[in-house]
Amino acid sequence: MGAIAPSATLAVSNRAKELKAAGRPVIGFGAGEPDFPTPDYIVEAAIEAAKDPAMHKYTANKGLPALREAIAKKTLRDSGYEVDPNTQILVTNGGKQAVFQAFAAVVDPGDEVLLPAPYWTTYPEAIALSGGVTVEVFADADQDYKVTVEQLEAARTDKTKVLLFCSPSNPTGAVYTPEETKAIGEWALEHGIWVLTDEIYEHLLYDDAETAHIAKLVPELQDQTIVMNGVAKTYSMTGWRVGWMIGPADAISAAANFQSHLTSNVCNVAQRAALAAVSSDLDVVFEMREAFDRRRRKMVEILSEIDGFTVPVPKGAFYVFPSVKGVIGREIAGKKIESSADLADVILNEAEVAVVPGEAFGSSGYLRLSYALSDDDLVEGLNRIKKLINESK
Repeated sequence: MGAIAPSATLAVSNRAKELKAAGRPVIGFGAGEPDFPTPDYIVEAAIEAAKDPAMHKYTANKGLPALREAIAKKTLRDSGYEVDPNTQILVTNGGKQAVFQAFAAVVDPGDEVLLPAPYWTTYPEAIALSGGVTVEVFADADQDYKVTVEQLEAARTDKTKVLLFCSPSNPTGAVYTPEETKAIGEWALEHGIWVLTDEIYEHLLYDDAETAHIAKLVPELQDQTIVMNGVAKTYSMTGWRVGWMIGPADAISAAANFQSHLTSNVCNVAQRAALAAVSSDLDVVFEMREAFDRRRRKMVEILSEIDGFTVPVPKGAFYVFPSVKGVIGREIAGKKIESSADLADVILNEAEVAVVPGEAFGSSGYLRLSYALSDDDLVEGLNRIKKLINESK
């Protein structure tokens, strides 16, 4: 455990909160969570659950049967394929537990895991804790941060066991097209590679981006695919800690056995709230998405006006991931910028704006900014960054 790196995104968010508590007008772009409250009907379902004596006791380790049924129906509605709620679904304490248990279920010591980069900070730590070896496959801004089958094949060895696939992507907001997703799925099927697909941002799509579920596009791959998902991003429920895994029965059984020793059942009140969420339509989701889309366009507009920034337009999630390589080597506020970590420090200290440097996601030369904050704070924070950097030319 001493080898585990701390979460850089949480560190930035915590630092911003500390400075705000100390009276400094810090604006934080680090948090990967919607700024909206959880919808009222979901909260009411939790209140009713708290009054139900049955929810005061241990329940099924794999999740409340009604919630697993609802997740199966939601999967058919949104992803287009059927799963067995009794054998193929495991409810977890948030998406992070699903990610760790998915790797733990299929990775043996020494197995190689192909990890497209830039990547979310938790993936390499979960791989390492499972005994696996991370093999980064990097896609730069000129590829819209999307890896190709050719890149994956070049990285494949006889030790390759798993591909981590995340679309829409954290941290880049990149979205693979159905054609790109299908090609990657067919490649994984041909070579007997497990696909662990993180679909937590599935409903946050913009412009011409299309839904693309790898298990639907390549049905034969379902026997070697684990889907990780949850209610956190879709329904603004990050603090409720309810996620799930969907996969072949043997992998789900192994993960459920592990979870029975690790945490037992997920909080029953939170599960009942999640049941209300996934059983409902997506109207509130689309309302939040409309606000995210407006902020996304405004963020891309202002960031594109900063000298030295290259800003691919994200088509999913709620992040923009500009390349700041054009700023590296310059002097800003009396400090020589040698890395994106240096730049993030200067932005925090001089502009009082918190951003996450690219080092947290596998490569220097980038910043991640979340647009899950108010419109006013977004504009104010971005203009502070623009003023700091453009006036330092």
